[in-house]
Parts: sequence; C-alpha cells; structure tokens
Amino acid sequence: MRPLGAVIAEMPQPAPARPASAKHLRVVQAAVAIQESAPGIAYAHTVLCQTCLPYRDPGDAVREWERENGKVMLSLEAGKAMHPKDGLIKVGLPFGPKPRLILSYLNTQAIIHQKPEIDVEDSLTAFVKRVGLASHGRNIRTIKDQLGRLSATRITLGIVNSETEATTVNTQIISRFDLWFPKDDRQRVLWPTAIVFGREYFESLLNHAVPLDERALAALSDSAMALDIYAWLGQRLHRVHPREAAFIPWPAVQRQFGQGFARLRKFRETFLGALRQVQAVYPAAKVQASARGLSLHHSAPPVPYRTARRLARA
Repeated sequence: MRPLGAVIAEMPQPAPARPASAKHLRVVQAAVAIQESAPGIAYAHTVLCQTCLPYRDPGDAVREWERENGKVMLSLEAGKAMHPKDGLIKVGLPFGPKPRLILSYLNTQAIIHQKPEIDVEDSLTAFVKRVGLASHGRNIRTIKDQLGRLSATRITLGIVNSETEATTVNTQIISRFDLWFPKDDRQRVLWPTAIVFGREYFESLLNHAVPLDERALAALSDSAMALDIYAWLGQRLHRVHPREAAFIPWPAVQRQFGQGFARLRKFRETFLGALRQVQAVYPAAKVQASARGLSLHHSAPPVPYRTARRLARA
C-alpha cells in the first residue's frame, strides 16, 4: 500500500495560501481508500465509455445529439413523457455528471439482478448518498430531473465489428417509466419511481458492460469530463498491446472529449487537469501526455473482470 503522502504528492496541489478544496480532498480520500479496500462495482456500457453525453445543457431547442469515436457512435434523441394534466410534454436531453452516475447505478442493478426492471424510488436514494450527491434539496431536484430526461431519451448505439460487419442498436435506454409529479406545477420535476430497460439495450449491456470502481465515480462526481475519461481508460487500457503503446494525437482527443472547446490549448489544459484526478483514483492507469498527444500503455482495469464476476454473484 502506498503512503498517503505519496498519493497527495501526485495530486494537483492548491496554491499554498488557499485551503484544499472539497473536490481535491474527496479525490485524495478516494485514492487512499481504493488502495486499501475491495471495490464497490458500478457498470458502464462500452459504447458510453467511448462516446459522451452532453457536458452542459444544450438547450430545449436541441432535440438530437451525436458523438462518434472511431468504430463506435452514439445518437440521442430527446423524447416526451406523459403528464397527468398536460398530456405528452417534451423532455430535454440529459447532460452533466449526474445522468452518467445515475446510468451507472441502473446498469449495475440490472446486471446484479439479471433483469431489466428496476425499482428506483428507495434504492437510488441510497446510491446518490454513497456518491455524495444528496446533500441538499436542489441537488435532489436536479437528480430527479436528469433521471426523467434520461428515461425519455431515445438512443442509437453503433459498433463496427469488422471491415464487413457492424451492429446497430435502436432503442430507448428505458422503455417504460412511471412518473411522479408534485401538485405545484412551479416545482414540476420528473421523478421515475420504477423503470424498465429497453430489451435491446439490456441485452447489449449484458454483453458489453465495463466494471468500474464506485468510489472513483464518487470522487469524480463533480466533473462530467473526468467521469468520461475514467470510463474510457477503464475499458481501453487493458486492451492495449502489452508491448506497443497506443498513441492518440491531441486533435483526436479533442474530438472525443472537447465539447464546447474551440481552442485546442484550452481544451488540453482542462483535459490534463481532469486526467490527473482520474489517475489519482485509477493508479494503475499508465497514460503519458506529451506536446503531440497521449500515449496509452497496457494497464490493469480499475476492477478486474474476475473480481467483478465474483462480486456480482455474491
């Protein structure tokens, strides 16, 4: 086990005159805990490890979102939900770190219980507390809103399997959801109390799930970019050839993670800050940054697949 001082020394440090931020301390604490104890597992779909949901609210007028990364593609279409008084109402696209965390929880429940039906009402509350998202009412309202958006979104997953074969999954992540609305319309929040994964998505998830450490997700829960980098490295690094590094130039990195960044220099600065946080909670990740791009080296996954299978059966 590495000493706490060594872990802190590798973290981006605040200016001496300022106290450490809550985000910084959370990452440091998670880094130490990850080296000392067994993981709690959360799952991500491999396509969503390689492509990204929106980082920020694209606005109500934006009803479609597409991201492509090499051999995988993600397409989202904002959907509608039934209101008991207003009929079908338009629901915006999910964005930010919260739908990423929520989806990892839903994926995990579906895999553990081997069924697409999930009772959200009580169990999600426990999850959001574990990852530090339930500290105040505004946060809870945001989580409910993002779960409602995620529930209504239609999704297309595209995977190129070979030069002559490709797979397309057209579905909704969630095919059915029961909504609760407060009586005061000024506080209207979409709150699914029960959901059912779409059959195609559920079957695809069972075959393409990537195990991640729940404590790392909690430590990175303030940053959608950091969560995306962690998930990407978690599914990518263990597949890199043991004797040959995979090189990715900065323009390609920006195409994958640079939503909203017009200047490469600014993106690279932000990305490297997020990468340092990720490497603190994923110490096995061997990633080198240079002026030209990133070099990825073969690394153990955040959670060994053998461990994930054992814990899933527990």
